[in-house]
Amino acid sequence: MSAEPASWTEAPNPPLAEVRPHEVSIHGRRIADEYAWLKAPNWREVLKDGDALPEDIRAHLLRENAYADAFLAPLETLRRDLVAEMRGRMKEDDRSVPQPDGPFAYYMRHRDGGQHPLSCREPRGGGEETILLDGDREGDGLAYFDLGDAVHSPDHARLAWSADIAGSELYTIRVRDLATGEDLPDTVAGATGDIVWCGDSSSFYYVEVDENHRPVRVRRHRLGTSQAEDALVYEERDPGWFVNIDLTQSDAFVVVAASDHETSESWLLDRADPEARPRLVAPRRPLVLYDVEHHGETLVIRTNDGGAEDFKLVTAPIADPAPENWRDLVPSRPGIMVLFQAALARHHVRLEREDANPRIVVRELATGEEHAIAFAEEAYSLGLDLGFEFDTTTIRFTYSSMTTPTETYDYDLVTRERTLRKRQEVPSGFDAARYVTRRVQAISHGGISVPVSLVHRRDLAIDGTAPCLLYGYGSYGASMSASFRTNPLSLLDRGFVYAIAHIRGGTEKGWRWYLDGKREKKTNTFKDFIAAGEALAAAGYTGRGRIVAHGGSAGGMLMGAVANIAPDLFAGIVAEVPFVDVLHTMLDGELPLTPPEWPEWGDPGQDEAAFRTILAYSPYENVAAQPYPPILALGGLTDPRVTYWEPAKWVARLRARMTGGGPVLLKINMDAGHGGAAGRFDRLEEIGLIYAFAITAAGRGL
Repeated sequence: MSAEPASWTEAPNPPLAEVRPHEVSIHGRRIADEYAWLKAPNWREVLKDGDALPEDIRAHLLRENAYADAFLAPLETLRRDLVAEMRGRMKEDDRSVPQPDGPFAYYMRHRDGGQHPLSCREPRGGGEETILLDGDREGDGLAYFDLGDAVHSPDHARLAWSADIAGSELYTIRVRDLATGEDLPDTVAGATGDIVWCGDSSSFYYVEVDENHRPVRVRRHRLGTSQAEDALVYEERDPGWFVNIDLTQSDAFVVVAASDHETSESWLLDRADPEARPRLVAPRRPLVLYDVEHHGETLVIRTNDGGAEDFKLVTAPIADPAPENWRDLVPSRPGIMVLFQAALARHHVRLEREDANPRIVVRELATGEEHAIAFAEEAYSLGLDLGFEFDTTTIRFTYSSMTTPTETYDYDLVTRERTLRKRQEVPSGFDAARYVTRRVQAISHGGISVPVSLVHRRDLAIDGTAPCLLYGYGSYGASMSASFRTNPLSLLDRGFVYAIAHIRGGTEKGWRWYLDGKREKKTNTFKDFIAAGEALAAAGYTGRGRIVAHGGSAGGMLMGAVANIAPDLFAGIVAEVPFVDVLHTMLDGELPLTPPEWPEWGDPGQDEAAFRTILAYSPYENVAAQPYPPILALGGLTDPRVTYWEPAKWVARLRARMTGGGPVLLKINMDAGHGGAAGRFDRLEEIGLIYAFAITAAGRGL
């Protein structure tokens, strides 16, 4: 089946944002920002409540939404078809495999027709289900509802749960009495949503955000008291550092972790002591990252200390865990990156990756003997779910590839036997034999080999005529897994190739892969993505002008950059919550993410070299007088990560400067933030729009 032909509507002229002269002077250079007025002066209020948006800005965004709706109206039938197909591949009453913890097993599930998850449990070994929290009921009547954490207390008597009802990532925490099903009077507002119970089940830890929306304080809430009485456990004073909390697999310690993108520091709280004070593991040292697990009288630490670029594992005594007492457990091996580690009673488990493919390695602690769990496909994804228990010889992992639906296994660490617990159901009759997945290598500048994972119909002609959706991210060290996704099947069955470019800025090929795609080397990310598209065309999987590029957040910044650099390579660009105004955002130290982002992008206010680097690639600054491919930009009004004015300013400048091509369309979700719609079916509506746009844009070249 080929892609449908293009059918752009005859829409009215696009809205043109008012030009209001505005300049900033940095390092002797004057920078014009004629659309700076789209940033609301009361942006902090807007992030919390979209109704606070000034009327002139609201009017402009609504005009943009109306224009996009009018232009895309002829695609509505296609969009509805796509949504129906994608929903038809979704097992609506799906549930996760229950994870045992003491007398119960806990799991999440959805009901038929339900938008939001239900938190449930059953007696260990099976029995009657108890619904602990019904996300559909809690979100009923709300324009936005996102369930954050839902964590049962150690005595199994209560459930602490968090929810965001604005898309602003400001969560309110409540506590449910599981005997009555009613929430206690306790309410904690302005939190990140993460929750860790104290061992006595009478209090819990949470992370509080400051007035600039940054997670900086760990507090302890004791049941039956007000939030104003919550004890301050830890406060981070560096505005460039964020704080999170976690629990060691042993349940013995709560870990308070503070970090930026290059350096970290951990503190331990004795979970058995309800009045515990944090104890430092090792003081922060520039460019040293570490995280902590616990076993007996020993800490197991994953770190890049001592030149271990791809990380290593060390041990240290709890009594004195200073770096001079660290001893190698698994030495550094260049090109093999240690991603995650956890300690069980008799085994240690780690997840590592080599050349973009992961594997699980199990170590028997008594003997030091190791064995690996890996798979033979060219490109695949592995995930670990160690559950709640420490004294166990069973772990759980998930496996999938771009043609293999997700399989969930329980794995016996002693016998090495795998037990399939669940295989993802695709109700519409998915047949893996109809599709082929491949891993190709694109040669970027300097001879660098960039992995590209792809999937297509087996009967597709590899003759350069197929359209392609090419996805990329390439920032923060995040890797894009070659996992199974049901939604792209709607593209594959219309003759598309779906591809993921594992470009520099991620860690698919180790930490160096990340370092070579950040700060002064950021343009490597863009060049790698362009090389990936050109390699797919050269190999006949697609052709120049038949590729629709897709990315979100920092990947949306990638979209803006490649649109400026190589517009003729692409049939279309989809930029979700795109970080396209890099320069002005990095100059504004009051924005929620700016100080923590300086290690990633550079501080252009203090560092002239960083200023010139960012100025040279920032998508908004480099919009040119040239034709652009069709562009669809999506944003969220209450997004604290990529604020709504970034895509709004970018689209305004594109329309003012481009000499042809397009259309350029902007859709701002007035009821959501960074993640778009929270309900699973509402999210399908957004994906359906993206795919309809991609199909229509690619159809221009057929």
